[in-house]
Amino acid sequence: MTRRPVRRAAPHLVPRQYASAPLSSAATTPMSSAYASTATSEADTEDEISKLSITSLTLDTPLIPLTPKARRVPVKPFLFLSLPSELRVKVYEHYFNDTDKVLDLGPDNYKRIHKMLGLMRVCKQIHAEAAHLFYSTRPFRIFPTYPGKYFKTKKPLLARLKPGQRECITSLELRLGPGWNAPPRGWVVNDALGLRECVNVRKLNVFVECDPSDGFYKGFRQSEGFYEGFSRKLLASVIDQLPVVGVIEFDAWSGVKKSGDMMRGLLDVARQSKRVIRWGPERGWTDADEDTTSADPAARFVDSIPIQGYAPNILVVA
Repeated sequence: MTRRPVRRAAPHLVPRQYASAPLSSAATTPMSSAYASTATSEADTEDEISKLSITSLTLDTPLIPLTPKARRVPVKPFLFLSLPSELRVKVYEHYFNDTDKVLDLGPDNYKRIHKMLGLMRVCKQIHAEAAHLFYSTRPFRIFPTYPGKYFKTKKPLLARLKPGQRECITSLELRLGPGWNAPPRGWVVNDALGLRECVNVRKLNVFVECDPSDGFYKGFRQSEGFYEGFSRKLLASVIDQLPVVGVIEFDAWSGVKKSGDMMRGLLDVARQSKRVIRWGPERGWTDADEDTTSADPAARFVDSIPIQGYAPNILVVA
């Protein structure tokens, strides 16, 4: 029977004890501190690196040193308000020259007019001058005539203006004829329209596009005298809301006669209001003229067509 080897136990190690002795100051002092230090500090090293050009930090690729851009000297601004007031008015006139002769509610107002009015946000003085010129030099249409939602709206352009803007208006236009068979419900004179705030309106333009009392409209009109009565009441209501207006100017298309029921009723309202009556340039009416055109609508239509090389009322003798 074989004997199994016996593992000997490791000898017990006892740590050797040394006598404690105080260390001298020379042992705790580094060797380098015994001599004058020649090494530079980290701050000095960073300063030297920052002074190096970027070209010296590259190996083979030479780089052009970056030169700082020259400081842009601001151009001296043009002192617009230092100009005389007459010249500033001429600038405003040229600036607003692209707008329509008669301002009405339409889809192009935002693109053509709204952006132009941003000039009035520069300062209070320019706002006062530009606003007065813009609103006082062009007539505003009381009720919109653009087809679609603008024609049927219950809030015309005049009602959308601020009271201060309506105070600058000096001329208004009332256009009669659109919707002659069924006038829109929004064509009503009330306080929301803001006519009473138009305290500087001196002229009212009344433009008549058609006369439903003419025989040409027979069979199409709603009833006899319907639109003529509606137009008279509308004009009388507008005049009552504008006590300062002194001139009423009438104008029309070529198919409208002064002797028709439409114009006779409107002229009666203007005379009763004791306003000065004038005539517009489109129709060419005067105080003394009479309608000499034919009563036949078809004949008036043919007379209104221009024929090249033909002159009416000329007698040619062969």
